[in-house]
Amino acid sequence: MMKRLMFPFCLVAASCSAPGGPYETTTRAFTPASAPQQVPVFAPQNTQPSSVLRSNSSIARDILMLTFFLENGTPLSRLTRFEGPITVRISGEAPATMRNDLANLLSRLRNEAGIDISTTGSDTANITLELIPRAQINRLIPNAACFVAPNVRGLREYLSSRNSSANAWSKLTERSVMTIFLPKDSSPQEIRDCMQEELAQSLGPVNDLYYLSDSVFNDDDSHAVLTDFDMLVLRVLYDDQLSNGMGRGDVAARLSMILSKLNPTGDQIGGSQRQQISPDWNDQVETALGVGVSVDQRIRAAERAVVIARSNQFNDVRLGFSYYVLGRVTMTTNPSKSREAFLKADLAYSSVPDANVQRAIIATQLAAFTLAKGDSSGTLALVRPYLQIARDHENASLLSTLQLLEAEALDLAGRPAEARSVRLDSLGWARYGFGSETAVQARIREIAALSPR
Repeated sequence: MMKRLMFPFCLVAASCSAPGGPYETTTRAFTPASAPQQVPVFAPQNTQPSSVLRSNSSIARDILMLTFFLENGTPLSRLTRFEGPITVRISGEAPATMRNDLANLLSRLRNEAGIDISTTGSDTANITLELIPRAQINRLIPNAACFVAPNVRGLREYLSSRNSSANAWSKLTERSVMTIFLPKDSSPQEIRDCMQEELAQSLGPVNDLYYLSDSVFNDDDSHAVLTDFDMLVLRVLYDDQLSNGMGRGDVAARLSMILSKLNPTGDQIGGSQRQQISPDWNDQVETALGVGVSVDQRIRAAERAVVIARSNQFNDVRLGFSYYVLGRVTMTTNPSKSREAFLKADLAYSSVPDANVQRAIIATQLAAFTLAKGDSSGTLALVRPYLQIARDHENASLLSTLQLLEAEALDLAGRPAEARSVRLDSLGWARYGFGSETAVQARIREIAALSPR
């Protein structure tokens, strides 16, 4: 399994160069002498199991789709999971933030998913987190930000067996050894986000479903950390009523009873319509997001994804994501079309429960347009409702971007003291979200360049 490498997080009307790239226009590259150097941390979550406010019948269907199919559609004949205590180790030079992030994640897995999992220094750990250069990950699996491989301990074993069936997910009969390959030269947030998703997939689900609005098991990358739904899925898969090697029918027969026990609220919620899977829609989105694809090809693919989503009346996040992708691929060639697509994306997301973080991402794009027009009040109205949502979802890159947009709007409104305070607060989150000081300054310049001042 792998976490895909998505678009760089850039804004309409600004340069979309990678962080640290050249900028033709540089304005107010704000570097206050009193800028905080310590990277902040999010407040610990309430690590107790939470109810998932969806029908248990729909959750059961999702669990079967996540567990008994690979991302390429290949069906799996059996449930595989770890049996007994699970140990995790870090291999390679890890940033200080990673060890704290890992401790928080394992605490949540123990308390919310009921999994017996802990760290170890032994090289016989069940799960190895190996940090290697991003470029090496891309050479091994193009377009991947990170990935997990079964039945190997470390890079050497993976390289020697990658062309055999030894680490094929479809051949697994049990899970005992895994290695997760993480990009050591990425930002603290990207390392954490990769670790969250890949560790969860090494434990349980091996599929991603674009229609899920409340899960990291969705290639739209909206969620940065494991959600209540994700924890419930893991809690179900490690329930005593299930065991390694069970077939789909046996698992399906037990899910209703397990979910009634673990998520009783879900029994009181009416069943939702079965979500239609569209391989053609998936293909168009993958083309639009692809590396090495021309702009015209991306636009055509994004437009086709919108048509498929509308014609199939997808009542989930896929219509919003289709418009979001269309907005992204047209932002430099047709800004008015891009803005219209983002507005339609927001409208589509507004009808989907649990899509607030997706709307927060759209808000950053729409705020870029209002800021470029000199509309300070419109910019503040767009970004401020989503600041707490970004915090709640522990998305530092999103939070810092919202704050920087807010600061520019405050400057436009003639409120420089407030703007300076917001910028100062944003810098710590930006360091966690974007990494190096060069990347942070690039983001500051990018947003400052939007303002007409």
